[in-house]
Amino acid sequence: MAISHAKIEKNATLLLGLSLGVVAIGGIVEIVPLFYHQNVIEKVEGMRPYTPLELVGRDIYIREGCYVCHSQMIRPMRDEVERYGHYSLAAESMYDHPFQWGSKRTGPDLARVGGRYSDEWHVQHLTDPRSLVPTSIMPPYGHLVTTLLDTRNIGGHLATNAMVGVPYTEDMIKFAGEDLAAQADPNLDSAGLNERYGDKVKIGLFDGDPNQITEMDALVAYLQMLGTLVDFTAYEPLSEDNRR
Repeated sequence: MAISHAKIEKNATLLLGLSLGVVAIGGIVEIVPLFYHQNVIEKVEGMRPYTPLELVGRDIYIREGCYVCHSQMIRPMRDEVERYGHYSLAAESMYDHPFQWGSKRTGPDLARVGGRYSDEWHVQHLTDPRSLVPTSIMPPYGHLVTTLLDTRNIGGHLATNAMVGVPYTEDMIKFAGEDLAAQADPNLDSAGLNERYGDKVKIGLFDGDPNQITEMDALVAYLQMLGTLVDFTAYEPLSEDNRR
């Protein structure tokens, strides 16, 4: 065995050929089964695209590097689901470009953080993490409260996502600015927002200031919807026969 292995290591052409063969076999094993499924992402009731405010909040989440320490994928293991809730579904990331599954947890998983804390808690935690969690090593993000949200090209942002498969309609793109403002101000007419995104959209003064829309508004709106779209009390996974 050692002699044969030495021959392979000394022959670059043979080593390359065998390596390609191993990769090809692995690829076939992983890819071919997918052709027997109409869709590898199970359709789940309640899933919708991000609202304009949530979408911008997600961009801020990525920009500030939150994904480095927080994952957004609960694995189907007992200790995971007992701590964080129902395991994550593929459908919950179907509109994410890129997804935020993560491979490292310095902080807790955030896949089900929506509705777990109040808006005020999130604002305080982001402004001064150690005021609520003394052992936290998270840096402060107080500047988000004083940074006005740039909404000049929000319609174009939705249109770009639509180009890669997110089902934003023409009306969603056309009224993106109005929908963003309506979600961040309970005093505005939210009928259009609810018609386009559903009645479960959380509307509020996320940063507590009614006079302006800040990056804190957007980030908190994003965090508050994570894990809230699917009703897991009524969710039943498809059987293997129904997946075909």
